[in-house]
Amino acid sequence: MKLVHLTRLFLPLSAAVVCTGCLDSGGSGSDDTRIGRINYQGLSGLTYTTNSQSGETNEAGEFRYYLGETLSLKVGQLPIIDNVPAQDFVSFLDFQPELREALKTASVNDRGLKDHRPVELNLLLNNTELQNRTRFLLALDWSGNVSEGEGIDIRPRVIEQLNAAINDPDIPDTLDFTVSAQDFSAADSPANRILQSICFYPEDDRLCGAPPSQQEIEAAPSRPENDEDLDPNTVYKEDLQSLADRIREAVRTLEDVDSEQAENYLERELASISNHYGRRYFLKESRARHPASDTGIKTIEVRKIGGEAALAEIEAVSARPNDIAVHSWSWQTAEVEYYVAGDTGGESDIRINFRPEDTYRWITKDIRVIID
Repeated sequence: MKLVHLTRLFLPLSAAVVCTGCLDSGGSGSDDTRIGRINYQGLSGLTYTTNSQSGETNEAGEFRYYLGETLSLKVGQLPIIDNVPAQDFVSFLDFQPELREALKTASVNDRGLKDHRPVELNLLLNNTELQNRTRFLLALDWSGNVSEGEGIDIRPRVIEQLNAAINDPDIPDTLDFTVSAQDFSAADSPANRILQSICFYPEDDRLCGAPPSQQEIEAAPSRPENDEDLDPNTVYKEDLQSLADRIREAVRTLEDVDSEQAENYLERELASISNHYGRRYFLKESRARHPASDTGIKTIEVRKIGGEAALAEIEAVSARPNDIAVHSWSWQTAEVEYYVAGDTGGESDIRINFRPEDTYRWITKDIRVIID
């Protein structure tokens, strides 16, 4: 009987040990650690290290960290980034300090409101280091084609082969992502030599073997013209040539991931992160009606789902200020004030633009105000 009770006591402890390092699906861990993510759709298979945590990013690209820590990432033994601020979402733009600094200064859109998206677009189109790193990581994806709604999937088999490649004294064990795009993607560049050493098929797949030599191909008999004369036990010249071509075509290089693919991937991921932040906030009302005689100051409040709307900046503009005029705004109270300025039948949309204190991203919400 005592053994039964002891078993019951030890089961929760063993389960806790097994789950050490597991990630929850929320924004924080079971203790006071937080859970961050690489990009929005994730990047699995990376080895991560923070000041206090270490592990491997899961299928969602998640990692654990404490607030204020920095993040370093590797693919196997190959360094990707060092000492990047850990946060809810870490995009590839966050990997570089000069890009993080540039993102702090928003652009201004055609309505005179601040907007981070043109800044992101300019950076992803014109930064060579960002392009090089993105192309290389996309090339390590198992399928070789990261579609919309999918993350980058770097599998253990890929990591094992990558580690073997960089342990070769003839191949560098680090990559310089700051070189020109031409040098980075040259046929014999370190990045391409690493990729060429990796087979993105199961280990026993024939495409992972050495191609038949030209001597073997020439020594093989040609296929007979009549199918009736084919010998199922004979490997013909044409079969060997076809196999050699397929093996060579299966070798992956940076030519398989061009700049346009990298740009499209980055745009999708950045847009998804911005949309995620936007879904966290809402206006207390999305529509309001006031009589023309009611010219007192009205208030619109920005709210956050499940928490306080802690804002760093806020601004607002009315589409028809002669009907509905914006009076003032306050980031401290997360409010915008407006008043009726027009006659009955008038209306206007007020666009409220704000930046939460934990991101450089600007979020817009609209309210329709009608004058009765």
